[in-house]
Amino acid sequence: MAKKDLIEMPVEERLKTLYQLQTTLSGIDEKRALRGELPLEVQDLEDEIEGLTTRMDKIQAEISDYERAVSQKKGEIETAKASVERYKTQLNEVKNNREYDTLSKEIEYQTLEIELCNKKIKEAAFKIEDKKAELAQNQEIMQDRRQALELKKSELDEIMEETRAEEDKLKQKVKELELKIEPRLLTSFKRIRKNARNGLGIVYVQRDACGGCFNKIPPQRQLDIKMHKKIIVCEYCGRILIDPELAGVKLEKPVVEEKKTRKRAIRKTVKKEETDVPEQTED
Repeated sequence: MAKKDLIEMPVEERLKTLYQLQTTLSGIDEKRALRGELPLEVQDLEDEIEGLTTRMDKIQAEISDYERAVSQKKGEIETAKASVERYKTQLNEVKNNREYDTLSKEIEYQTLEIELCNKKIKEAAFKIEDKKAELAQNQEIMQDRRQALELKKSELDEIMEETRAEEDKLKQKVKELELKIEPRLLTSFKRIRKNARNGLGIVYVQRDACGGCFNKIPPQRQLDIKMHKKIIVCEYCGRILIDPELAGVKLEKPVVEEKKTRKRAIRKTVKKEETDVPEQTED
């Protein structure tokens, strides 16, 4: 449909099409609501597993660094021991006290180096054990999270499999309806729908109130809505308002209960009947 035709489309037709689009989108929202929090839970688990993987890689790298440091210190110990043996051999060949003192100091220095290296090796070994324990703990958590992820994914796939066909049909209908709506109006509708908490961008009037925020609509504005001369939005929530009949909704008229009239109980006064007393005659 050409853009000019869309602009020239009567307001009544625009509102009908827009309401059909809203109904279809609400249907998609219902299908997605069936998934509940599963997509977010799956995403959270995937993020957690990624974080655990990074942490485990870092721990493994630290273990490797400590192991290299241990190997390096062991090599330094072997070198120092060889130096000590050489210096001890040279002590037997010294010619003066000065050479003897120098060699003695070198032997003492190399001995201290060996002790320091052994201390470093012990510290590194302790840290390696600590990191390995941390790594094992993270591996257990990782295994637990992967099992949970597989379970959540299977649940999500099962729900999506049940609703995928219907959701695809609704999505196709949305595309068809969007082509029938003026771009500016469609953009405004999408913006309203995005800001609305329940995803409703167009609502019909219910009991003289907005069907979205339930604020009362003045009588004159209600009349304008029924006239279908222009697109009217709620002055409180900004949603587009439509007449229920145009939306194809039949509202039940409120039943007015007749007031039961109470019958007044008429008190009847019981009059005592006068009894005739026979006159006595004198003999």
